[in-house]
Amino acid sequence: MKALDDVEGETIDRDLPYVVDAHVHLFPDRVFDAIYAWFDRYGWPIRHKLRAPEVVDFLLARGVGHLVALHYAHRAGLARTLNAFMADLVRTRPRVTGVATVFPGEADAAAILQDAFAMGLRGVKLHCHVQCFAVDDPQMHVIYEACVAHDQPMIIHAGREPKSGAYKCDPHALCSVDRIESVLRSYPGLRVSVPHLGVDEQDAYARLLTRYDNLWLDTTMAMADYFPVDGAARIIAARPDRIMYGTDFPILPYAWDRELARIKSAGFGDATLEQLLATTARQFHRIP
Repeated sequence: MKALDDVEGETIDRDLPYVVDAHVHLFPDRVFDAIYAWFDRYGWPIRHKLRAPEVVDFLLARGVGHLVALHYAHRAGLARTLNAFMADLVRTRPRVTGVATVFPGEADAAAILQDAFAMGLRGVKLHCHVQCFAVDDPQMHVIYEACVAHDQPMIIHAGREPKSGAYKCDPHALCSVDRIESVLRSYPGLRVSVPHLGVDEQDAYARLLTRYDNLWLDTTMAMADYFPVDGAARIIAARPDRIMYGTDFPILPYAWDRELARIKSAGFGDATLEQLLATTARQFHRIP
């Protein structure tokens, strides 16, 4: 897919309320380099190929009030190193909430997460496409149980899109709204966020919001007019209390504030904007 040459703002529009970006990626340099190279070859050109501290400084300097920093382990045996990196990075940055990761199926998954939470990380991020797992696989139970036991939220890229032939598995075979519903039903005490408004199954995810109190969505890339997503503003307007703003920064082929500009122009009222841009994320992640 191609990059866009849209102009980016120097700061957040002063007419917008306080902003929490609930979907920012932070990785060690070598991992970022590998991700950037993968996207150059198989995804889209990334505009800002920044290092982790630069990502934080870039967004905070432009007026983002708080960041939720996510990462994921691409294979077994990496999670402890990645979690230690994240914990060390956010320890002196009170405006960044760091989230843990683990590789599904690792024998010591529960211990990895317990140690990550003890280091101050809050929540768990998983990616079905990259880690090649289904959310209702039995190996996931230990991870869900750890989150429930420690009252930590789960962020899972469980939507079927965007898929790529470069993945080692078929996301359409692993991902579906029905699989997420099975998890929501089995773990009513587990707070689950599905990014990208569920992408191509967004209407089905929106219906799940009316049936399950433990499901949230984020807007990441769904309001940017980059993918063919219809009805995003309608879904947000219906349940801003369960949808949070996120960007995927820096893994973007367009301006850092592109989605904010479109959110501002969507005609949401002040209360909806405040809920979408900050309050929902604060409630989901328990950010003071």
